[in-house]
Amino acid sequence: MDLKEIQNLIKFVARSGAAEVNLETEDFKIIIKTESAMIQEHQPTQVISMPQQPMAQAAPAPVAPAPSAPAESTKASDDSKYVTVKSPMIGTFYRRPSPDKELFVNVGDEINEGTVVCIIEAMKLFNEIESEVSGKIVKILVDDQSPVEYDQPLFLVDPS
Repeated sequence: MDLKEIQNLIKFVARSGAAEVNLETEDFKIIIKTESAMIQEHQPTQVISMPQQPMAQAAPAPVAPAPSAPAESTKASDDSKYVTVKSPMIGTFYRRPSPDKELFVNVGDEINEGTVVCIIEAMKLFNEIESEVSGKIVKILVDDQSPVEYDQPLFLVDPS
């Protein structure tokens, strides 16, 4: 095998993506390793050992004062009487049909079942989201032009 044939073989191996080629005849032996094979072969392995000594324990976290717990539970029970309007899809939440138009709903507005409460843009399609419950808007949980996830709460409605 002459030099030109060896060079052609090297180019062929490089184009083929093979990591290593061994060629052996009666007269000679050729081993061609590509750069990726050499990098894998010579790449040092990092060994990280964990310290054997015991770690110092952190001081316990301070206990929350007792009065704050009832306030949180009272708020949770207040929110439980409200119905949550959730996002039916992933997209961008808009409170108005266009920048120069009025908001669909505000806190304190009375809505009926089927009232459009917002728009969610998904893949350049603007989907009107209708309320499934009648009542009064108590809280708007998402900022205008914010991304929303599927089933994310958008509004709290007092159905009474």
